[in-house]
Amino acid sequence: MIKYSLKCKDCSSQFESWFASSEEFDRLKKLKLLNCQDCDSLKVDKSLMSPNLVNTKKNDQQNNEKYKKVKKKLQDYQKFVKENFDYVGDNFSYEARSIHYNQKKTKKGIYGKASVKEVNELKEEGIETETIPWIEENEN
Repeated sequence: MIKYSLKCKDCSSQFESWFASSEEFDRLKKLKLLNCQDCDSLKVDKSLMSPNLVNTKKNDQQNNEKYKKVKKKLQDYQKFVKENFDYVGDNFSYEARSIHYNQKKTKKGIYGKASVKEVNELKEEGIETETIPWIEENEN
């Protein structure tokens, strides 16, 4: 895959697009399948792009810092959820339906485990759910 910076000759709009190869860009242009996203003109050409050079050592440090920040934020969310919601384990779908259909009263919200299929079924029934990534405490 290759990313090109493109420029419209009619409206001077600049945008980026991905192509399978340089030849693919040329083929699509020849077939008049490339058009400006703003004015729909077919007069679109590649413009100059600077290469994307990566300092791997600096990049690794930045990624590590970002990872630590995200992990800390997730741990904060988990702590909030644990302190303010009731854990129902694998019975999440059953408990969510019980609350939704007023068969069970609860002062707190619930959290637990559910498969993607179960979450989709709940949504189809009009039961609102949210999914958050969960980091087990023993994970690094």
